[in-house]
Amino acid sequence: MAHIVASFDEDLVQVQARISEMGGLCEELLSKALQSVQERDAVLARQVIDRDSALDAMEMALEESVVKIIALRQPVAADLRVLIAAMKIASTLERIGDLAKNISKRAIPLSSARPIRLTTSIARMGKTTLAQLSDVLNAHASRDVDLAVQIWNQDYEIDEMYNAIFREVVTYMVEDSRLIGIGAQLMFIAKNLERIGDHTTHISEMVYYIVKGEPLGDDRPKGEPTGVGFIHE
Repeated sequence: MAHIVASFDEDLVQVQARISEMGGLCEELLSKALQSVQERDAVLARQVIDRDSALDAMEMALEESVVKIIALRQPVAADLRVLIAAMKIASTLERIGDLAKNISKRAIPLSSARPIRLTTSIARMGKTTLAQLSDVLNAHASRDVDLAVQIWNQDYEIDEMYNAIFREVVTYMVEDSRLIGIGAQLMFIAKNLERIGDHTTHISEMVYYIVKGEPLGDDRPKGEPTGVGFIHE
């Protein structure tokens, strides 16, 4: 529904455009981070690390814009939800960018280590995580609640992939102590992907909140825990 003040509509369009721009950069950074792991490309990994600062700047610019809009327009109901959700989504995308940067940092030492078969499991988990990120950004752009809920319900798949990789890494380490260093790097990468999956579901919750005006819930299906809460960045 168009607003009486046409410039308010333009403000909201600009907010949506900024979220889309941030989301596009997030997808690019994560895709290249995963590529740097799979192709053992330290140069590409460093490019991802360097570009993360652009995402930080975009988040700050969006937050300043939203605060200004709220102060000038004093929006209510659905419009206010859109703006509040925009700030939360921007913050979430910035965190996803940080996690993509962390993956790239791990890719640098892996580029000079001997390759092991486990990297294919990481690639599969990365592909799933990237697809969910792309889907949730589309859900936000189109206000597709059904797609958002579907993504929210599918997060357990990423959790289960992480658990499988954890068990696989431990097996490799036990069988060959020379792989402990490589295994630790891969485990950190898998944990970062699992956390990106969690952030993706948070965006799903924001889409639901924008459209429905209420929380999605807190009973999201989760994979069985591995009992390894010590892996953090």
